[in-house]
Amino acid sequence: MNLGPEIAPALAEDIRQSILDSYGILDTPDEAAYDDLIKLAALICGTPTALISLVDRDRQWFKSKIGMDPRETPRALSFCAHAIQNPRQVMIVTDATRDERFSHNQLVTGEPGIRFYAGAPMISPEGAALGTLCVIDHHAREISPAQIEALEILARQAVNQLELHRSNAVLEAANAKLAALSLTDPLTCVPNRRALNMRLDEETARARRTGDPLALLLIDIDHFKSYNDMFGHPAGDQALYEVAKLLSMRARPYDFVARYGGEEFAIILPRTNLEAAFAVAERLCKSVAAAEIAHRPLTLSIGVAGLSLNFDAGELVRVADRALYEAKARGRNRVVA
Repeated sequence: MNLGPEIAPALAEDIRQSILDSYGILDTPDEAAYDDLIKLAALICGTPTALISLVDRDRQWFKSKIGMDPRETPRALSFCAHAIQNPRQVMIVTDATRDERFSHNQLVTGEPGIRFYAGAPMISPEGAALGTLCVIDHHAREISPAQIEALEILARQAVNQLELHRSNAVLEAANAKLAALSLTDPLTCVPNRRALNMRLDEETARARRTGDPLALLLIDIDHFKSYNDMFGHPAGDQALYEVAKLLSMRARPYDFVARYGGEEFAIILPRTNLEAAFAVAERLCKSVAAAEIAHRPLTLSIGVAGLSLNFDAGELVRVADRALYEAKARGRNRVVA
């Protein structure tokens, strides 16, 4: 998307701001890659001040700065806001006190007493002027064509760094999404067994460290094979989704509900002793039995286990599994701890 002269100024500014926001760079910490660029700019141009200035909605914010104390200034005072209006050339102000645009500017009449300014616009691949790489002096002066060219080169390098930052952010977001997908059961939209195992290891280690109680529920939907056989697998899939949704809604905010496999679910109950876990399990049994599941009601068998000092996560699962087996052996639709 190139910002051509046919675009209305207000619309162009909206697009420019949107592109600047897409970098996710505003208000980030100092980085050596940007600092090195302005050090070179100050050295080449012989100025005490150099900045990478990004023109935000109501401010200019300095990603990197030397010779300037504030991290940002109002956009209304910004030389760079003027520079990006003509992004195809370096804006040079040889003496700000003699330039009608800046002679009454607080940054000229007061601190830091700007006299000379040269700003090379930083242009995104889409054609948006994001800000400038600029140099500033307290004395009126000029710079050579070679120094102007150097500023343009450094401004392009600053944009390359911004592009790298944006690409890395996109990659990190994609990786985070993939990681979340790898830990989520696609049918029921609750965490899968891999996520359960990871969380159970964490909660077991925390409970053993703090001495807090910890409980685990293993849950089986009773006679689910006959439900599938009678009403078909699509109906069975919908029933699984409805049960998962109901368990998630009835669980406490800090509990962890996951699909264990097939028609089995598991819930980790942090800071919960065996008696309280048993009560939670009974409430879940009653909620599912009373729910309006398509075709016919469903019931649950639940095994409950509490963490013991000599248990690890694997032993907690094994004890809960034995309790679940006992619940089914006793006729199902019940809780065994």
